[in-house]
Amino acid sequence: MFRWLSRDRRAFLRSLVRGSLAGGLAAVPPASAAGRKKRSNSARDVIGELGVRTFLNAAGTYTRLTASKMPPSVLSAIQVASTRYVDLEELHQKAGDRVAELLECEAALVTAGCASALTLATAACAAGTDPARIRKLPDTTGMKNEVVLQKAHRNGYDHAIRNCGVRLVEVETAAEMETAISDRTAMLFFLNHNEHDGSVGHEDFVRIGRRHGVPTLNDAAADVPPVDNLFRFTKMGYDLVAYSGGKGLLGPQSTGLLLGRRKLIEAARLNNNPHSDSVARTNKVNKEEIVGMLVALELFLERDHDAAWREWTRRCRRIGNALAGLPGVTTEVFVPEIANAVPHLRIRWNYESAGLNPEDAAERLRAGEPSVEVRPRYEEGLEVAVWMLDPGEERIVGRMIRGVLGEAIQSSA
Repeated sequence: MFRWLSRDRRAFLRSLVRGSLAGGLAAVPPASAAGRKKRSNSARDVIGELGVRTFLNAAGTYTRLTASKMPPSVLSAIQVASTRYVDLEELHQKAGDRVAELLECEAALVTAGCASALTLATAACAAGTDPARIRKLPDTTGMKNEVVLQKAHRNGYDHAIRNCGVRLVEVETAAEMETAISDRTAMLFFLNHNEHDGSVGHEDFVRIGRRHGVPTLNDAAADVPPVDNLFRFTKMGYDLVAYSGGKGLLGPQSTGLLLGRRKLIEAARLNNNPHSDSVARTNKVNKEEIVGMLVALELFLERDHDAAWREWTRRCRRIGNALAGLPGVTTEVFVPEIANAVPHLRIRWNYESAGLNPEDAAERLRAGEPSVEVRPRYEEGLEVAVWMLDPGEERIVGRMIRGVLGEAIQSSA
């Protein structure tokens, strides 16, 4: 595993892999002609037909768990868009203009997820708008081909940056960063999730980039909410900022946003689909996804975020109340400092006396009916994310967790 993954995150990902292998695809008998005819007259549940396991998502906006659900109005806009033919370049331009207007930045581009935004940002900084250089990537001969970042900001997603053929230069201090910047430096990269893991903070990072005339990129993939983060980093001075579209924004999971300086966004667009012979030609965003991302963003900005926060807190407390009275079980509502910064519930108990650790508890919840996904953290117990649940599902999650913990505690008594 990548060195940036913590023990808790490794355990969570291992538990997901085991769950997917154990679940598999249920055997589904072939549909009869009558069944096919009947099915054609109503909305099909293809996931059900395939026998793919579904679950209540109390873990969070993980890509492997298909992140979030799109609101009905987003789905409606996607359906309408699917009935129209448009020039994709024109739609990209006008949708980007609208996103930039909403987010008060110079320019924007809807991308094929946040990873695509990282690739496009790097390509823009290395090849720019030069057609010959665009066609040449990932061969960076004759181009600026180094990206400087803090060692603590290396992560499993920076492969999206390396796709462009650049070399990552790791530093640990501001002084080292200043020394590492040269005429080969195409970009400075900052991983927002690891803000407190490096010695160079936002302000110093942006200042160094400006002083040397090197573009700065902030990967803020899962860092919305809070809504202010959609404005904060571009206003702080970052030249480019990347976000996931299918997490807290509730857009299509295969979308993202790249915000920033007009010239750099234009370069990113030229390195992108539908331009042939470009490094990101594979990163296709169709008309439905572009429209869905824009509508999801509009809805997110219009949302009563205080009301949503209160509801998420209530859901946490309902689950906590469902566990009241279980010997040795404690709960607390907490908010992660960065990434998925919304109310969560932490559940702790004595693993040894109960004969059950968090990872095993998560496995039992996954195997239950209904299946429930939570996040096991060995030292912290179970973390329950309530914001991807549908209204009322938190009560089911509470009952399922009580059943698993109660059975283990009773058996060990």
